[in-house]
Amino acid sequence: MKTVNSFNLFQARTGMKLMQAAAIALACLGASLSAQAQSIVVASTTSTEQSGLFSVLLPEFKKASGIDVKVVALGTGQAIDMGRRGDADVLFVHDKVAEEKVVAEGFAVKRIEVMYNDFVVVGPASDPLKVKGNDVVEAFKKIAAANGPFISRGDKSGTHAAELRFWKMADLADKQGSGYKACGCGMGPALNMASSTNAYVLTDRGTWLSFKNPGDMTVLVEGDKRLFNQYGVMLVNPAKHPHVKVVEGQQFIDWVVSPAGQSVIASFKIGGEQLFFPNAVK
Repeated sequence: MKTVNSFNLFQARTGMKLMQAAAIALACLGASLSAQAQSIVVASTTSTEQSGLFSVLLPEFKKASGIDVKVVALGTGQAIDMGRRGDADVLFVHDKVAEEKVVAEGFAVKRIEVMYNDFVVVGPASDPLKVKGNDVVEAFKKIAAANGPFISRGDKSGTHAAELRFWKMADLADKQGSGYKACGCGMGPALNMASSTNAYVLTDRGTWLSFKNPGDMTVLVEGDKRLFNQYGVMLVNPAKHPHVKVVEGQQFIDWVVSPAGQSVIASFKIGGEQLFFPNAVK
């Protein structure tokens, strides 16, 4: 009888340990899934990251929501392609034509405007081609006519798309001159190349203000209304990609266009100069 009781006791203890182990495993799995659910991937432009905006914006969003944001910074074209593949939850980019196209294709949900700044043409302070002024198309004509050095990002980014529009406006598509070089790179590397070769380059003002290696470069063309640079945000369409984190992604979008998020954007400055101007319209 004692043997039977001992065996039953052993079984009971073993069963209890197994139940405890299972409970711990389930708790760990739940915590892991919860942690996973509380993070999103935002495919964005190099300008929002390299300017430093996300370094102030994302911690404030985390405080408000508890959600972590992993940013993949690419040219806008590449970022939108991430959305098409379902490799991101949210797109935060700056090429209105491409943004409206991806929504029309059904790969992203409603586009919402978030903020704006402007593009500028920077180049050597001596300005050997005399492009200084507020007419970007005229500046591009002078660069091409002189076969002047010009660094293009050449990466299908929002900045590259804007640059191509300006060459087209000047009737110089594919006729930019022998000094034209496409680097297929981000804004920072393009600026570094321009700085080291005394070349001209189109850049967004935010990245320019945060650029640490200006050398003899300065802003030469600004103030042209065609240099306006609008940013938009969109949720990747869960109808195309069911794994998209709709709730968390929408929380990010709602917050960034809310008064709280817009205030953080407005307060971001370098050297006392505001880099982005909030203009969300829900």
